Amino acid sequence: MMAFITLLATVLLPPVGVALKHGVGKTFLINLILTVILFLPGLMHGIYVNYMR
Repeated sequence: MMAFITLLATVLLPPVGVALKHGVGKTFLINLILTVILFLPGLMHGIYVNYMR
């Protein structure tokens, strides 16, 4: 169930998904900046960090 919530949060609000899985740290800040610039880079980074790495 937690995996589904993390996936849903990553798709809707990428920084929240990253924070759920990795906590508030360097990865979260990078994702937050990418999401503020444009949504798509933040989404791609969130999926990469949470599921590819």
